[in-house]
Amino acid sequence: MSHPHPELGPPPKLPEGGLRVIPLGGLGEIGRNMTVFEYGGRLLIVDCGVLFPEEEQPGVDLILPDFTCIRDRLDDIDGIVLTHGHEDHIGGVPFLLREKSDIPLIGSKLTLALIEAKLQEHRIRPYTLEVEEGQRERIGPFDCEFVAVNHSIPDALAVAIRTPAGMAVHTGDFKMDQLPLDGRLTDLPAFAKLGEEGIDLLLSDSTNAEVPGFVPPERDISGVLRQVFADAQRRIIVASFASHVHRIQQILDAAHEYGRRVAFVGRSMVRNMGIARDLGYLRVPAGLVVDVKTLDDLPDDEIVLVCTGSQGEPMAALSRMANRDHQIRIVQGDTVILASSLIPGNENAVYRVINGLSRWGANVVHKGNAKVHVSGHASAGELLYFYNICKPRNLMPVHGEWRHLRANAELGALTGVPKNRCVIAEDGVVVDMVDGVAKIVGKVQAGYVYVDGLSVGDVTESSLKDRRILGEEGIISVFVVVDSTTGKIVGGPHIQARGSGIEDAAFSAVIPKIEESLAKSASDGVAEPHQIQQLVRRSVGKWVSDSYRRRPMILPVVVEV
Repeated sequence: MSHPHPELGPPPKLPEGGLRVIPLGGLGEIGRNMTVFEYGGRLLIVDCGVLFPEEEQPGVDLILPDFTCIRDRLDDIDGIVLTHGHEDHIGGVPFLLREKSDIPLIGSKLTLALIEAKLQEHRIRPYTLEVEEGQRERIGPFDCEFVAVNHSIPDALAVAIRTPAGMAVHTGDFKMDQLPLDGRLTDLPAFAKLGEEGIDLLLSDSTNAEVPGFVPPERDISGVLRQVFADAQRRIIVASFASHVHRIQQILDAAHEYGRRVAFVGRSMVRNMGIARDLGYLRVPAGLVVDVKTLDDLPDDEIVLVCTGSQGEPMAALSRMANRDHQIRIVQGDTVILASSLIPGNENAVYRVINGLSRWGANVVHKGNAKVHVSGHASAGELLYFYNICKPRNLMPVHGEWRHLRANAELGALTGVPKNRCVIAEDGVVVDMVDGVAKIVGKVQAGYVYVDGLSVGDVTESSLKDRRILGEEGIISVFVVVDSTTGKIVGGPHIQARGSGIEDAAFSAVIPKIEESLAKSASDGVAEPHQIQQLVRRSVGKWVSDSYRRRPMILPVVVEV
């Protein structure tokens, strides 16, 4: 199996008649999915999503793909195909359209409705092309055919991209639920036809490649939810992704059966469920959904709240309820259902929320103690079945961490894909398909781009390191006034500390060390403020390290007179 090497350099010019594939996100991680296809000097993008930050990225709101390698080629982009409406596939679109707002967006009805609502907040009016399964569209030199796939959101599509270099098929996210709530199956006959025609490169969802067997049907959750509703004595609060229409449908059905009213909490949940209802993807019995403001008029055993926060996001409704920072107060006897899986990296945040809810007396039902979630991604058994149908000549695992990508490549090899044609890449690694053979040819920049408030890309790894130090070790400020000519101290040093855990009185021990160091530097003729700052930083840093085994941020301020 081919895989990237650290010595990879920039890719060579794409050979005439070749197809280039550049993943800019989604490989080696769960999120910010984005893949660029190039043929004949033109570009087609599949998905443009976001990644959500982890604890070691304090202050960051979102993480975007790096657009650097396409920034000077925006006019070459013929369109952005969106496979489905999840944030990790569409959340980065507003930031790309800020750079060129007329790039066409191609997707299904629900996917486009969700992204249009998001773009409205950014005051961008996109050019869109609505497609459905079975439809073929010419997008520049790319002949695209759209295929229905089943996922945890309605209207998901895979895309087959035909070019003179061969056919590439991108599955998007998919599974093979044989009893889907909306009756829309993954179209295996269509994939079989593509396989007979000849799939030269298959880019396939890897998320559950390590999980044996088949994913249970979504409707299996229904019985568990009904039992939870039957047992609940007071309010029921359900946390789910704001786009998981199938899961919310089952919550609505259970609420209707047990005589409860439902209120949506949170802007994204209210917006997305409104869109799904208006387009007919969510069936809502008359009078079932009420405004959250009317809940005070209803008894607790007739209330269901549906909110975001199933991943422990600090600003989401459920986290704020757990922290007693929300208008809805958790009380003894409330039932809270976390109707989702744990995205890797979110475990600590989710268990922190579960503990907070339990502290206030809630009965918390989650995947660990009840079957309230099934995955939206194909397991190993489904992937084997899928590869035997598609018979790809080359396989490129996408959408997953390294362990998922490798497991997926091994499944492909088991079904007959030659091992040297199972291409394990990572973000930024360039794969060229020439004469029917896919191989790694180079690497482009594909780092993290951080969104912090209104700032996009201004936060660097260095500044995140500073934030972590400030949060973990605190800060020590040292003020010194020196003679601008001689460099001798004429005032100070004055020391202030915040969050370092060191008492102010203790700093009297380091002041003679600072004075001694600066006296020596002055006698050596050092008077330049930056050099004096470095001396102060080293003197204080060594003392703190020797005395306390700590490494706070040290901020020396030198004033010349």
